[in-house]
Amino acid sequence: MNCPHYPKYLLAVGLMSLSSVAFAAPFAYVANEGSGTISIIDVATDNVVGDMPAGKKPRGLAISGEWIYVSDQPNNSLQLIDLKSRKPGPSIDLGKSPEGVYASPDGRWIAAAIEENDEVAIIDTRDNKVVSSIKVQGENPEHAVFSPDGKTMLVSAEDGGALDIIDFDTRKQVAQLKIGDRPRGIGFLPDGSRAYVAAENSNAIYVIDMASKKVLTHLKGGTRSNGVTVHPDGSRVYISNGGDASVSVIDTTSNKIIATVPVGQRPWNMAITPDGKKLYVANGRSNSVSVVDTEKNIKLHDISVGERPWGVVIH
Repeated sequence: MNCPHYPKYLLAVGLMSLSSVAFAAPFAYVANEGSGTISIIDVATDNVVGDMPAGKKPRGLAISGEWIYVSDQPNNSLQLIDLKSRKPGPSIDLGKSPEGVYASPDGRWIAAAIEENDEVAIIDTRDNKVVSSIKVQGENPEHAVFSPDGKTMLVSAEDGGALDIIDFDTRKQVAQLKIGDRPRGIGFLPDGSRAYVAAENSNAIYVIDMASKKVLTHLKGGTRSNGVTVHPDGSRVYISNGGDASVSVIDTTSNKIIATVPVGQRPWNMAITPDGKKLYVANGRSNSVSVVDTEKNIKLHDISVGERPWGVVIH
């Protein structure tokens, strides 16, 4: 996840204190739910350059300003980690079983999907306090993703077979779309016109027209379609297939799968570099991150990280 509202030199200084790579941003941060850590990968070299403690079971993570925000599921909290010192800061109490965590495009807000409460907690990054909790109709929300303009939020309800649509200004749900079974990852095109949602138990990807708030089409994906990441230029969408150990590549002009890339076992959530050249895929059962060359649609290599990596953010 990029932070375009911060000057580049501030990003570099705040990210790392290692003298040899102090200005080598960006880095990929990988939440390892099995080892309670975040692995730090220098995307220039694809080497792990450090690890940070991140609670008992870190899953979703986002970055805003000087902090990484990571959901700590067993502690029902959002753990803050200082990017400069790489040490834990304060934690924020949330509801039961927080999962996906996302920053708004301007970095002002953090959204955390709270599974067992069927709600989304909203944190104001100015004082790092929960300012609202948005109830959703769907059961067990896992991801709550902001549209590129920050005005709309889409929430995937794992057990409801539905996608909840939130008006962020009013903090209220305005619509619900029935889609395939066990919806998981969500990704928007850069212009916000469409969103792509993976439905894990249906092995399908649903394309949402945001203007009409309707399903535009859907296509068959790999087994256990899960994570969703969009290329910065909007030309491609990447879907991780947990059961196939692969990533599907969708051409957004035709909405057809044009390539399938083998990766590690149980690929989960992913992130792409700001230049769109490399995709980083968390492989939950391989304890690794696969790096995909997005121009050639091939796997470059695997990087060993902590136990059961769940997600990646790049900053």
